[in-house]
Amino acid sequence: MASYNFATAPRTVIEPLRARSADQPCSLCDTFDEDATTHVFASGRELFRQSEPSYKVFRVRAGAVATYRLFSDGRRQVMSFYLPGDFIGMEAGVEYGATAVALTQATVDVMRRSELSDLASSDPRLSRALWQVSLRAFHRSEEHALVLARHGAVERVVAFLVDFASRTGAGPAFELPMTRQDLADYLGLTIHTVSRTLSQLEASGLIEARSSRVVRLLQPELLEGMLQ
Repeated sequence: MASYNFATAPRTVIEPLRARSADQPCSLCDTFDEDATTHVFASGRELFRQSEPSYKVFRVRAGAVATYRLFSDGRRQVMSFYLPGDFIGMEAGVEYGATAVALTQATVDVMRRSELSDLASSDPRLSRALWQVSLRAFHRSEEHALVLARHGAVERVVAFLVDFASRTGAGPAFELPMTRQDLADYLGLTIHTVSRTLSQLEASGLIEARSSRVVRLLQPELLEGMLQ
């Protein structure tokens, strides 16, 4: 399968893992801290490819990573974006269901799945933490599917911005590590629709988007109200 050529991402400032690990199951974090090896992936480099054997699992320590699927007709669907503290590659199957690529320079902890499984077999807390991570990933995927099924372009963009601001913990102003094309492929929209929607939200005084990547939520409560 040919790899997708991601545009070079900006030097996004995203809080490193030390500021986010409190939200993750402690036993799993401890296991990665003690037993994982750490690698640095340049922007655009793949962590793994769709349909490859899924023999490794990953935790983002710094930077941002995206997963996507390529279809036979050349279309691409971005599946998820991962930030510091997020785990990748926890699929139950024997193959990865998507390709993972670094959106920025990303520092990533890596463990062999077999090693993690062996440790979990003798540690109920670790086994429970793995289940919690898998359940959290399922809920995020389910919520994203509901947004795509129930909302139009404006609500999809708003839902993403509100969620991303919450995940980064950076307050109302943040820099997006993904391109607008990446965002369009995640929200099931065209890049023109994404750009037009951001302009509409800015004209309405709800956000400020002076550049293609930097966004400020001017009225976050009104934005959240649009999703109810």
